[in-house]
This record gives sequence, structure tokens and C-alpha cells, in this order.
Amino acid sequence: VQLQASGGGSVQAGGSLRLSCAVSGGTFSRFAMGWFRQAPGKEREFVAGIGRNSRNINYSDSVKGRSTVSRDNAKKTVFLEMDSLKLEDTAVYYCAADATAILTTPVSVKSTRYDYWGQGTQVTVSS
Repeated sequence: VQLQASGGGSVQAGGSLRLSCAVSGGTFSRFAMGWFRQAPGKEREFVAGIGRNSRNINYSDSVKGRSTVSRDNAKKTVFLEMDSLKLEDTAVYYCAADATAILTTPVSVKSTRYDYWGQGTQVTVSS
């Protein structure tokens, strides 16, 4: 299973970005998907996640209300749209797949739950 994240870049505070994560290999529709981020000198943290059928969705408090996670099972892709970006959103963003999730499993916020990881895409927010 391979995950390829894209869509990062440099943006001014208040702007928006849409991250994508394309998954190859495995059965995408069976994966719960998560987005994590890691800023310099900080631990990796959960940002958002979406269950297998998009019914279970979870956001961290830091992005709730200004981010939307979605998935397209036909295209084997998960998205994270972030609006009203803040300086503190600057980080490398990673997508991850939980291959053992069942339909009723709440989306996990723990990185150890996820089996596969993408390479990360840099998001830099400037003033």
C-alpha cells in the first residue's frame, strides 16, 4: 500500500489549501483515513480523520470549524481542505491509512493505530 500526499505549499494567513492523498494498493474502501501534522520541534499530532464510509469523521480542536475532510472511494483519494489558515498550521502534513478499521470504528486520533503512511507535504503559512 502506498500513499502519496500532495497539495501543500506556501500561503498567507487567512488563506486556504486543499490537500490530497492518493492511495494505491490494498482496498481503499476498507481503510479509515487520517491526517496528521508535525511542526518543527513538536510531536506528530492528529488533525482529522474519516471512516470507511464517511459517516465517522473526527477533527482536532485546533482545526475544527475551518477544515473539512472527505474521501472519494472511487478515486481512492482522501482530501483535507483547510480554510482560515493560521501561522500555527505550518507543518508537514501526513496522510495515513488504518487498514483494520471496521464500519463502526470511531476514527482514531492515535498515530499508532495507522498502518500505512504517506511521505508528507509541507504547508507553510506566513503573515
